[in-house]
Amino acid sequence: MTLATALVVLFAAGCVFFTFVGAVGVLRLPDVYTRAHAASKADTLGAGFGLLAVVVTFGAGVEAIKAGLLLAFVYYTNPTAAHALARAAYRNGVPVWTRDATDESTDRGSGGRG
Repeated sequence: MTLATALVVLFAAGCVFFTFVGAVGVLRLPDVYTRAHAASKADTLGAGFGLLAVVVTFGAGVEAIKAGLLLAFVYYTNPTAAHALARAAYRNGVPVWTRDATDESTDRGSGGRG
């Protein structure tokens, strides 16, 4: 295996890992604010690794410039969009998740019954 192939595999694995972590975060986290955070941070990093794999695969040239421009676009728009969604949720009164005494996750011994 050449160094370029190893780098592509490493960057692609990073892309898959961080994108998977972002997807799990969106599915498992309790409110819109933490979900937006998971989506913006993990998916942005996953996209960065994916585009690095593209740059290593195609080498220096027009493809690398396009991937760099795409990376800059993703790094700018993904966190901005997540911020806009969280801000809109806050302005519309979407409640922030807090752990309190009535939270089901704190009452594991009763099988979910009060």
